[in-house]
Amino acid sequence: MSTSSPTSTDRPLRAPAAGAAAGAAAAFWRYWTATTVSGLGDAVTAIALPLTAVSVLHAGGFQVGLVTAAGYVAWLVIGLPAGVLVQRLPLRGTQIAMDLLRAAAIASVPLAAALGVLGLPHLVAAALLVSFAGVVFDVGNSTFLPAVVPPEQLTARNSLTSATHAANQLAGPSIGGLLVQLLGAATALVTDAVSFLCSAALLRTLPRAAAERPAPGAARPSFGAQIREGWRYATRHPVVGPCLAEATCVNFVCGALMAVVPLFLVRTLHAPAGLVGVLMAAEGAGSLLGAALTPRLAARFGTARTLVYGSLFGVAAAPLMPLAPGGPGLLLFALGNAGFGASVVVLSILTRTYRQTTVPAALLPRVMATVRFVSWGAIPVGALAAGSAVSLWGARTALALACALTVLSPVLLLSSRLRGVRELTDIA
Repeated sequence: MSTSSPTSTDRPLRAPAAGAAAGAAAAFWRYWTATTVSGLGDAVTAIALPLTAVSVLHAGGFQVGLVTAAGYVAWLVIGLPAGVLVQRLPLRGTQIAMDLLRAAAIASVPLAAALGVLGLPHLVAAALLVSFAGVVFDVGNSTFLPAVVPPEQLTARNSLTSATHAANQLAGPSIGGLLVQLLGAATALVTDAVSFLCSAALLRTLPRAAAERPAPGAARPSFGAQIREGWRYATRHPVVGPCLAEATCVNFVCGALMAVVPLFLVRTLHAPAGLVGVLMAAEGAGSLLGAALTPRLAARFGTARTLVYGSLFGVAAAPLMPLAPGGPGLLLFALGNAGFGASVVVLSILTRTYRQTTVPAALLPRVMATVRFVSWGAIPVGALAAGSAVSLWGARTALALACALTVLSPVLLLSSRLRGVRELTDIA
């Protein structure tokens, strides 16, 4: 997606010149709308897909973990090559194709359920297809923003996109839980399929010149060499590396929560589907608050200190979830879920902004792909581990073990050069 001309490889991506600012802004808002629409559908699916496994297929803990893992395993398979692919393929056409593929995969689930042929392999296959298409789409999406936004606006724009994602997390599970209760889990997935189609239609309206950047010329390095270059930068950088390690631990916990929380709420606390959606949406409420506060916190305490404080807050909040009893005590779960969500979004905004403003333009897609490959690759591992823990010790114990692992997050940050500095940019 980025050029590799001699003058562009040593500096971060920059927004277009002032004369093109209006067109670039319009392109950004249209792209933002497209990803917002598909993101809302994704949030509905986050509740509908595991509930389809639980309520329609009567799946056990490991099987629910398998479905959850399938939704993220693509990061382990094509996460690294995706950065080079995004750099070489036309962005707009690729993004549209990925939306259409995800729409078809998700739509196949309610269709199979209506025909009475839905099984666990079908559910896993649909999650895999969505996962593979989502990897390519997300890497392209993550490298688009710095091309149209000035560096001084990136924290605010990243806060906006994170707040939008949080709003989807807030509304999506609630809507999903209601749709599951009214229509059934499988039928509720139609919402996500429609959202992908709407996203593709919006992306189709983007001007080609605003949405795409030419591929590098014939002298570009080999595919493998480009992957290795991105890997070395991401893993050896004094800021990107420790943040990558911390994000990997956080995402392992997130994957575990995705697998165990539906079982914990439905089978341990006996919450109805509609309430499950509301309780899971509490994460979105916390994320929305965290996204809104991140620019202010970073300005007051500094980006590095805010990162550490945010991770410590997550350690304090997460244990409230497994401590929750049923009935009115479910509020304790909601508070823990919201607090952990706020902590995660602070990490996401600050580290993403740092990468977008400091990583050289020609390396950014590959560095982003490496970060996603490692950190998001931990999600299916966490989901499978949690599913196995549920089978061995029960949902509450599995949830408690996952939440206990959050302590690794601040330990990793404080063991690096981030300790004692105010700003991430203070580290050379």
